[in-house]
Amino acid sequence: MDFGLVLQTDPPASGVVGLMRRAERNGFRYGWTFDSAVLWQEPFVIYSRILEHTETMIVGPMVTNPGTRTWEVTASTFATLNDMYGNRTVCGIGRGDSAMRVAGRKPNTLARLGEAMGVIRDLAEGREAVVDGQPLRLPWVQGGKLPVWMAAYGPKALALAGQKADGFILQLADPYLTESMINAVRTAASDAGRDPDAITICVSAPAYVGDDLAHARDQCRWFGGMVGNHVADLVSRYGEHSDLVPEALTSYIKSREGYDYSHHGRAGNPSTDFVPDEIVDRFCLLGPAEAHIEKLRTLRDLGVDQFAVYNMHDAKEVTIDAYGAEIIPALNG
Repeated sequence: MDFGLVLQTDPPASGVVGLMRRAERNGFRYGWTFDSAVLWQEPFVIYSRILEHTETMIVGPMVTNPGTRTWEVTASTFATLNDMYGNRTVCGIGRGDSAMRVAGRKPNTLARLGEAMGVIRDLAEGREAVVDGQPLRLPWVQGGKLPVWMAAYGPKALALAGQKADGFILQLADPYLTESMINAVRTAASDAGRDPDAITICVSAPAYVGDDLAHARDQCRWFGGMVGNHVADLVSRYGEHSDLVPEALTSYIKSREGYDYSHHGRAGNPSTDFVPDEIVDRFCLLGPAEAHIEKLRTLRDLGVDQFAVYNMHDAKEVTIDAYGAEIIPALNG
């Protein structure tokens, strides 16, 4: 199983680079960041420094979207990093939550996302693609490679991931929901004539190693609020009791009253008081190292190829080191 580290690009950028270097020393192969230009610093600038100061780490956004930047700019940025550092990027992409809403825009449609994934991949790998009716190609790209991994929750998004993405990003670590959503993605891939086992499965969620479970929950409760934003979209689209959206995913947002993006993805987010302990425990990895190992083995058995640690809490270094010393070796030993 691969492991990734997910960070927000809070200043100073040197701190982000330092944590990624620490992660690589501890066996993490992927370095991910949020991508929301108003809330945090520009990640692609920081990727260049991460790549320069690591040996083999693969970097990318979790996740970008097709509305913040034009598609040829996104593709050229990835292709430039790959040319400089040797195909060490991955494009995590979704409809756009904080990046779009904070700027007063709606998340992108799935149709736009599906088109963008193909265009960005083709351009970054040196092939011609059509952007706004105009055929384009980056003539300087030689041997470029850009896997595109799509984040999804709802049935139509899961189907799109299976039909068009190289990887599937699921932002929660509940085994029941993970199994269901992996099956949906793989079924869609098979129906589209693709090899379902060729799609990389990445589960991402907060991890907090320690014996104080109450404190760990409080540090990671923000994640239930972040997931709740996407769930609220699903409820508005499919209804509260739709067969298309599991009740295990929707029931907890009934007390959700609103969301303040100024605290997005941060411990102590006051907009996430509605998230119960049960959801934190289901969606995250908490407790001593043995509890992490047990849950990760379950996820691995369900077909998860990578676990990406959301590391937004008060024990960043401790978590990275605990994973390096005990958890990663137990999964890959």
